Amino acid sequence: MKNSRRNFIKTTAAATLGAMAFSPQSYARILGANDRVNVGVVGYSDRFRSSLLPSFLHHNKELNFDMIAVSDIWKYKREQGYAEIKEKIGHDIKACVNNDELYSMKDLDAVIISTADFQHALHCAEAVRAGCDAYVEKPFAETMDDARVALKAVRETKKIVQIGSQRRSGSNYHAANEFIRSGKFGNITMVELTWNVNQPGRWRRVELVKKMKEQDTDWKRFLMNRPYEPFDARKHLEFRLFWPYSSGLPGQWMCHQIDTVHWFTGLNHPRSVVANGGIYQWKDGRKNWDTITAAFDYGPADDPSSGFQVVFLSRMHNGEENPSEIYYSNGGELNLNTNMVTPKGGLSERHAKAMNMEANLLPTVDLTKVKETVVASANTGADPLTSSHMRNWMECVRSRKEPNAPVEAGYAHSIACIMTTAASHTGMKATFDEATQEVMVGGKPFKY
Repeated sequence: MKNSRRNFIKTTAAATLGAMAFSPQSYARILGANDRVNVGVVGYSDRFRSSLLPSFLHHNKELNFDMIAVSDIWKYKREQGYAEIKEKIGHDIKACVNNDELYSMKDLDAVIISTADFQHALHCAEAVRAGCDAYVEKPFAETMDDARVALKAVRETKKIVQIGSQRRSGSNYHAANEFIRSGKFGNITMVELTWNVNQPGRWRRVELVKKMKEQDTDWKRFLMNRPYEPFDARKHLEFRLFWPYSSGLPGQWMCHQIDTVHWFTGLNHPRSVVANGGIYQWKDGRKNWDTITAAFDYGPADDPSSGFQVVFLSRMHNGEENPSEIYYSNGGELNLNTNMVTPKGGLSERHAKAMNMEANLLPTVDLTKVKETVVASANTGADPLTSSHMRNWMECVRSRKEPNAPVEAGYAHSIACIMTTAASHTGMKATFDEATQEVMVGGKPFKY
């Protein structure tokens, strides 16, 4: 199985490079300032349908972007996507049975990728090798093999890739980043990240599972480089519940929040991760945990005496879906729910004086007057963060500037997620080998 995965990656890369030698994309359409940018959709997912598409439609006319095709391997979703995009965009589009058909289109400039978690990285590599810029949903990758293939492809082709880490386009998050990097916050001592929901149907697709028949989809193409197993509609449609198609809580939610840690600090990954949890509430056949606690050690690799801890806690029971990100220093806290910096918990004058020390209290600062709400659900429409993030990508496709969440950001959050998966699956501390770019457990690379 491991050999088959390696062979798949090698043959996929070779095939896409070979196709480039003869495809129209190899001549790279050079867009003028006013030329229309033609976009295709890879995967007509709930996320795309209910959030990415509305976000695109907020800006496409102003920026002269069009949507000309949708690719989905499942007949039902392909037909649904064709009908709904056609209606909303106002003209006919092409419905493609797979990405080979999509990338044969001569006038395709860019794609929006919102397929299953484990497919994002290789679909990204496929897109840029076919000459397209790409907006790629998170998590970027669930294995280091896939992450390295995609990172290499994006860097070699120099295509514009925006990872769907929409916090990076929020004005409140930019204000937080500037405040921390300015030195005004002091050294980060700890970060607490939480994301709790109480939704029995979250990530379930009960009615859709009933609709899916093997003859109406391409199961082998869905599996990509994962080990072969017989057709399973639940794993096809409820992939977030099953490893190795998704890591579940880390890949879906933690990747958003851990990305802010990397962004604010300039650190690319944790030094180590330990994790524990289980399936405590929803005994519905899922394999990914419904509850997790992960503890991260962050800091310079060459200075183990300095750094800070990050804790991620998530449960799919007893929660109101109000994701929390709180950064602590010895002088107070930076709270990204309230968008406030306050002296809460900081070293007070009374306690400092008792130790012949100076008080260390942060001022109260409103990070931004624009308090953009973090929207987690895929069924919420064009929330402000996603809309801003989509616009940033579209503007960068035109300007050729680096977007807010470049491929390196996706690669970094993937390392943290894969380290968390390694720790939770093995019960051991996970580390990262810079030289080999491998997640390590017990002195060996983590492989599923």
